Amino acid sequence: MTNSVALLDKGMRCLNNELGILDTERFVALLLSEPFDYTEWRRDNLFSDMSLDEIIDAADKYCKENR
Repeated sequence: MTNSVALLDKGMRCLNNELGILDTERFVALLLSEPFDYTEWRRDNLFSDMSLDEIIDAADKYCKENR
């Protein structure tokens, strides 16, 4: 398990790489300014268009490609 500082650092690097510095700042500001339940959002949105088998297959493929 990753410690908190390392996790925050890795997360911010991922956001910066994907969104750029300005949109990362906007993203963090949005999270802090609005009530947001990540667990509920993830359940309702993140994989809503995938079956359980598709999720498992995608996770398996990701694990094999990122060993």
